[in-house]
Amino acid sequence: MTTSVSPLPTDRAGIMSALSNLGQVDLAIIGGGATGLGVALDAVLRGLSVVLLESCDFAKGTSSRATKLVHGGVRYLAQGNVALVREALHERSTLLRNAPHLARPLPFVMPGYKCWETPFYGVGLKMYDALAGKAGLGNTQFLSARQTRACVPGVKAAGLKSGVKYWDGQFDDARLALVLARTAAAQGALLVNYCPVTELIHEDGKVAGLQCQDAETGLSYVVRARCVVNAAGVWVDDIRHKDGDALGRATQAMVAPSQGVHLVVDREFLPSDHALLVPKTEDGRVLFAVPWLGKVILGTTDTPRDDLAREPRPFASEVEFILGEAAKYLERAPQRSDVRSIWVGLRPLVRQPENEGGATKKLSREHTVLVSPSGLVTVTGGKWTTYRAMAEDVLEKCAESVWHTPLAACRTANFPLVGAPSDASARPSITTAPGLNAYGTEAPCVNQLPGADIELAPGLTEAMVRFGVRYEYVRSVEDMLARRVRLLFLDAALAAQLAPRVAALVQEETGIDAKLDEFLALAQQYHTLPD
Repeated sequence: MTTSVSPLPTDRAGIMSALSNLGQVDLAIIGGGATGLGVALDAVLRGLSVVLLESCDFAKGTSSRATKLVHGGVRYLAQGNVALVREALHERSTLLRNAPHLARPLPFVMPGYKCWETPFYGVGLKMYDALAGKAGLGNTQFLSARQTRACVPGVKAAGLKSGVKYWDGQFDDARLALVLARTAAAQGALLVNYCPVTELIHEDGKVAGLQCQDAETGLSYVVRARCVVNAAGVWVDDIRHKDGDALGRATQAMVAPSQGVHLVVDREFLPSDHALLVPKTEDGRVLFAVPWLGKVILGTTDTPRDDLAREPRPFASEVEFILGEAAKYLERAPQRSDVRSIWVGLRPLVRQPENEGGATKKLSREHTVLVSPSGLVTVTGGKWTTYRAMAEDVLEKCAESVWHTPLAACRTANFPLVGAPSDASARPSITTAPGLNAYGTEAPCVNQLPGADIELAPGLTEAMVRFGVRYEYVRSVEDMLARRVRLLFLDAALAAQLAPRVAALVQEETGIDAKLDEFLALAQQYHTLPD
């Protein structure tokens, strides 16, 4: 079974016309990242009328900048948070089942250079297996030094004593966000990118809707809603302040952002389909070396940050940390000149507001759902793996605190996303270069478009660009090269090289400026390391 084989067009004029003709909806969602999109799909499948507004492109922020792991959270187990790990492991298997074209099991190897490391971590990972139960992806194995090198040929041999292998998952975050949006739209939700919310509408002290503005035309629209969900990620406080200001009420900041930096290098540094994990570096952080779409991701950091830039820059110390730690564990140490792309994601770490006077629910899975006195429902924190469970919690809070009525049962646990093949055994590897495999059952639809035989780069054809505009909400060259295909995140210089041709195709399809100059500046940023 698949959700959709014949794609639903994403015609901008039709979308904006539908927005202008909306009556009151059950749910208006602010934010088109993992959480907001998960809420949209869950809500529409329960029979609710839904509109979602995103100020930029879907997954433009944190939701396209993850470490690409679908995981239960080994480090949470070490902290004794068994409930969180059990839930995340359950959600891991759900995601792998519902989007097998975008997510796959991935084996990890922890190399041991001290005698105590392998037995110590191995026992914990056996517990990880036990918690997963039938949802496990493979058994933890103790490895000799020779077996460890066979699994991860790029690992440093000097001093290697043993290793331990365990299983987690991997996915394409931006494309998963996109298929969530498209699946929700196919079920009747209205999703609009490049349409920031400018104001909240209040009546008798309660949120009754919002005002938004089309970033392309400047036209404003009013959306009336029985409930408004603020799922703007690290930017939720901007919306909360609008809510508080309108009612003359002070609001405390809810998010303390932290940034994670990722460096991408060629596969030659880790020529394996296994990921490398160092659970504790000298300063206590975790180091990953993860094969992804033909490259290797090195990271990540966890550094507090005060500002909320849309395109945050890495600190020089973060780059030095990643390269320095990688040099300790990889036979061939990556140099600054080896970095193909560098990107930064902001993580919304939650600090619980106090004395807000509203109903607050602090949940075990590191996210928070809060209802303000006006009825604005805010959700932030959490992680990609548990997006679906987060959406359930949000809708339960809407029903309990805003609508005061029960909802139909959640249907997302067994609902395949757009493009999902019916046979999960046909799951493609996503450690190889990107291409048509990311489209799942829609690959034949892509190949029916003009330019299917014109390859712009390995894994990218003209037809894929046209499909992006016609069916995947693409409005600029950045949308296409950063999030529909992941070239900006894999090789920024190559993305810049291809950008003029891709921009011409996008402009031909949309009739608007594809923002080539802005993308070239962005690609330069992704290819420039701080001094």
